[in-house]
Amino acid sequence: MARNKSLVPEAKGSLNKMKYEIANELGVGMKQGYNGDLTSKQNGSVGGEMVKRMINQAKGQSK
Repeated sequence: MARNKSLVPEAKGSLNKMKYEIANELGVGMKQGYNGDLTSKQNGSVGGEMVKRMINQAKGQSK
């Protein structure tokens, strides 16, 4: 079952900020708005790093 509704809507801004910070660190040219010119690999690397950092943060670890 797909879920497009945020469980914590207040977190959207922080997650977007995190996404662009990580994209910048990884050298992925992500910009505000349309990013359909990026590859699945590029987008996946950003999303994967976001998940990795959120899991580490939940565990109380740093990078």
